[in-house]
Amino acid sequence: MPDRSATRRVRAAVSAALLAGLLLTGCGTGTGQGPAAAPAQRSSAPAAAGAPGTAAPAGTVGGPGTPCALPVSFSLAADWEPEAVEPAADPDLAALTRQGPATLRCEVDAKPAGHVGFLRVWTVPEGRARAALEAFVTAEKGARGAVYSAVEAGPLTGVQTVYQVDGELTGGTKTERAFAVGTADGGVVIVHLGGLDTEEHEAMRPAYELARSTLRAS
Repeated sequence: MPDRSATRRVRAAVSAALLAGLLLTGCGTGTGQGPAAAPAQRSSAPAAAGAPGTAAPAGTVGGPGTPCALPVSFSLAADWEPEAVEPAADPDLAALTRQGPATLRCEVDAKPAGHVGFLRVWTVPEGRARAALEAFVTAEKGARGAVYSAVEAGPLTGVQTVYQVDGELTGGTKTERAFAVGTADGGVVIVHLGGLDTEEHEAMRPAYELARSTLRAS
């Protein structure tokens, strides 16, 4: 039988490596200065692909007075912590916040909820949702097998994709997904869910579905 305690320790170490490489210290606006806590024991079993389960709303991000100023707002699952990502002056650091036409604006950290991953919000200054989402996925290293479909995001209609990428830290492949909606100013918002591996991705999926179902224009 696999040593589950050892597995949790490995995931905690990987989480710390992810934090070091994804600009959470240099670009965020949060006030916490201590090292990231290791993820707690997973609070729920991974959901099946067609049945992600539900998450109760426990806060909002995107609107006035929230940590991230965004063109949209949505509800957060319990213990998910949002942090704004500010533009970096250093070109090398700034490149970490760009993917295709999209710029990273907000990261919602799942570690306090016991998972290794983020719900990330990206914005595109202009264009259509489908084209922006396709360009976003194409720009992700190792992305393949993307399937696109129309999706309802709160009262808005957008497009969603599910695809596979190489799990560089864990080996094999993992699932990622994102949805995109147009905004009143002619831009696009992309909400993306990754994760350490497919198991973590599915465990975090209820928070993604909560964000999609509660999305509103700010």
